[in-house]
Amino acid sequence: MRLMNLKNDELLIDENTKEPLKLIYYPKEENKSSLKIKIKEGVKASIIEVFAGNDLNEEFNREFIIEDNAKLEYLKYQNIGENSNININYTLDLKNSAVLNMINLELGEGSNKNNFFTNLDEKESKLNIYGLVKLYKNSKSESIFRTTHNGQKCFSNIKYKHILDDSSKATFDALSKVNESALFSKVLQNSNTVLLSDDAVIFARPHLEICIDELEASHGATTGSLNKEQLLYLQARGIEEKKAKQMLLKAFENEIYAKIEDSKIAEFLKNLEGDNNV
Repeated sequence: MRLMNLKNDELLIDENTKEPLKLIYYPKEENKSSLKIKIKEGVKASIIEVFAGNDLNEEFNREFIIEDNAKLEYLKYQNIGENSNININYTLDLKNSAVLNMINLELGEGSNKNNFFTNLDEKESKLNIYGLVKLYKNSKSESIFRTTHNGQKCFSNIKYKHILDDSSKATFDALSKVNESALFSKVLQNSNTVLLSDDAVIFARPHLEICIDELEASHGATTGSLNKEQLLYLQARGIEEKKAKQMLLKAFENEIYAKIEDSKIAEFLKNLEGDNNV
């Protein structure tokens, strides 16, 4: 694999990656706040990007260009401290039959805002954005999505899960627009939230703007606490309450982890389990 123009804030991947490319950002280091990532035609690649540590206060810009028939699996792993505040802007450009799978894991404390701007202008492009947001104390997270379908037979799927404790707050704001030219598109939006505290808050606003009839579309949001009947079922079988809650939360999270296709990315996350350091 050759990496070109990285020093000029551009990363070109023109061969299939055997291992995920890792980009790690820490406070008080020279981080690239703006980066254009381009996947050449027909290439299959994986990237892991990590934002970690305390006192990370910065705005990042990420532009993805996925050329014809190329595919990128991208993991954002975020574990920041209470003094951190980051803003990440994603601009996503998918060409004919391009595929982009994004998995966004937001853990820990601090505050963050993620903006996703996508134009699906060409035929049969496919975008999946999966997110798991786990917050506690006074943490805040905003996830804003603006997706426009212009090309025929394009697919977009935005699926987020939130686990909120203490006084944490999260926002899920998704708007997907399907224009008249985007015949036979498929548009999905979904947000599911578990509140572990009476003081935790979720603002979920899924929204579709549809200009044609020839498409498949759905959107929805659910919010609640852990299922009491499931808890009682597990406890009746000798599992203590704390362990039963952990099991239910793990099953809730695993719906997002199951979306990871690259075994090397899954292995990276497995090695991080139980460790707050990267």
